[in-house]
Amino acid sequence: MKVVVLCGGLGTRLREETEFRPKPMVEIGGRPILWHIMKIYAHYGMREFILCLGYRGNIIKDYFLNYEAMNNDFRICLGRKSHIEFMGAHQEQDFAVTLADTGAETMTGGRLQRVARYLADDDTFLLTYGDGVSDINIRDLVEFHKTHGKIATVTSVPPISRFGVLEADGRGQVERFVEKPKANGLISAGFFVFNRRILDYLTGPECILEREPLERLAREDQLMAYRHDGFFYAMDTYREYQYLNELWASEKTPWKVWSK
Repeated sequence: MKVVVLCGGLGTRLREETEFRPKPMVEIGGRPILWHIMKIYAHYGMREFILCLGYRGNIIKDYFLNYEAMNNDFRICLGRKSHIEFMGAHQEQDFAVTLADTGAETMTGGRLQRVARYLADDDTFLLTYGDGVSDINIRDLVEFHKTHGKIATVTSVPPISRFGVLEADGRGQVERFVEKPKANGLISAGFFVFNRRILDYLTGPECILEREPLERLAREDQLMAYRHDGFFYAMDTYREYQYLNELWASEKTPWKVWSK
């Protein structure tokens, strides 16, 4: 089953890191967040990826073009008969990655529409954003999608407040304090599963997947939510970038399912 990853946005709220590279290439623990996302899916057997490139997509292309050399020892013979012999075996040996230029200004639905030709043989595929990590069980997500028979499944998570919440009595005595508690309601975490019929809902490069397509699917009772109560975190700001790197440095990395 193929995994589409949206990698083309500008990442303007993380300008400290995205001025010279696309957000999926911003690093957590010395590895691009895109690598972390791909490793989550690969843990559950999904190792065929389609990357929808846009802003500074050449940097993502360079990363994969040089992946073997940067992650292996190798022996190189120079001259007219030059060749390279790689002398190791990194853990991504069986990844297949399609890198598709979907345009600098294309919206999310338009990006998916532009890679439709790479999904021609797929009745079902997965899609997520290139900036969010989770300990979601992808196998359970796919099984949930299969059971309901609808066109689309979105992963939902409780939102986490940016602010600490306190409870105080009438005198102002704080009785309880919770840092970044989970708030009421649910939000989309990405990690979609789609039947290929979703492609009929896309209307061109200006199409925003999260608006008309998903709103229409909801009206037609074709959108289901898979609830995930575990870890999810999107890297949208510098504060969030720092937090994910702090988790990695402390070895408290709940999204690192591939090592469990």
